[in-house]
Amino acid sequence: MNKKSKQFLKTLLHTPSPSGYEHEIRKVWMQEMKEYADEVRIDVHGNVIASLTTSKSPKIMLSGHMDELGFQVRYIDKNGFIFFNQLGGFDIGLIPGRKVRIHTKNGDILGVTGKKAVHLLKKDERRKAVKPENLYIDIGAKDKEEAEKLVEIGDSITYDPNFEELRNNIYTSRAFDDKIGSFIVAEVMKNIHKQKKDFNASLFSVSSCQEEVGVRGAQTSAYGIDPDIGIAIDVTNCSDTPDASEKRVGEIKLNAGGTINRGPNINPKVFEILKEVAEENDIDYQVEASSRPTGTDAKVIQITRSGVAAGLLGIPCRYMHSYTEVISLKDTQAVIDILTKFCLYVDKNIDFTP
Repeated sequence: MNKKSKQFLKTLLHTPSPSGYEHEIRKVWMQEMKEYADEVRIDVHGNVIASLTTSKSPKIMLSGHMDELGFQVRYIDKNGFIFFNQLGGFDIGLIPGRKVRIHTKNGDILGVTGKKAVHLLKKDERRKAVKPENLYIDIGAKDKEEAEKLVEIGDSITYDPNFEELRNNIYTSRAFDDKIGSFIVAEVMKNIHKQKKDFNASLFSVSSCQEEVGVRGAQTSAYGIDPDIGIAIDVTNCSDTPDASEKRVGEIKLNAGGTINRGPNINPKVFEILKEVAEENDIDYQVEASSRPTGTDAKVIQITRSGVAAGLLGIPCRYMHSYTEVISLKDTQAVIDILTKFCLYVDKNIDFTP
């Protein structure tokens, strides 16, 4: 991955975008894509759609959601401590003791997530999971009046940025889920733009919104685009950590390639072509089996209007929905390469009817 692309990824990861508050990351993604698309637009829901050669058939939609897990200011008590709602599904036990940024109209406010210290817990309390209403944010305010001058009810909150390399192409950050997908669909469009003369279809790359609160953005954008083929890109769970079970998850590892999903949510011909182009071009991949509709953008894309030939590519991810998600940029590049080859392979003569 070149330095420019890696910097784009870092900027996406560092830009706050909790579900429903994606306005800043929309600007970043839109600005990046202007050079590589015929048109870049924002729909009324908040999806960003970049399109290329839209007069050709079939229409291919690629979707990676830009929103991340986050919080929302709900209440400020008399001492200036801030209580919050969750935007998306968190592991409650991982929230306390984190640096966060509250995104206000006058800039970011640094805070830390707090709960009763372990030394102060009664014996029976230590055996119980912390309740969401007992978590709060400390911004160092002396009282409610000072806090309310800085923060408003409904302001969004995210964990502090933390994109860093571990080793062996493996990186950690908040919000790889699913800014890595949003990054990938942008990179694929850049590749297709460079090879436009060999491209025989229409391409719509979508940085979709509000996936973490109900897979919403992909539903509205797919309805508007009305694609023939729709492929979602999202993170997927690994089974290569000491506490994971291959019997439950399947054999999915970091640095072994992205995953190509197979199951009722996936058009079988899309699956076969993705697999074929990966093998023909010596691109690493892993097959992931899903026995029901997935919890990704592919779920709603597939059942848009009269039906779409859906696909799903995954980036293996450790510690999903945590402050320190872990992925491989080698796997990321493999997915970019597979999707690029897929787009160049597809033309109007391929029938995706199962």
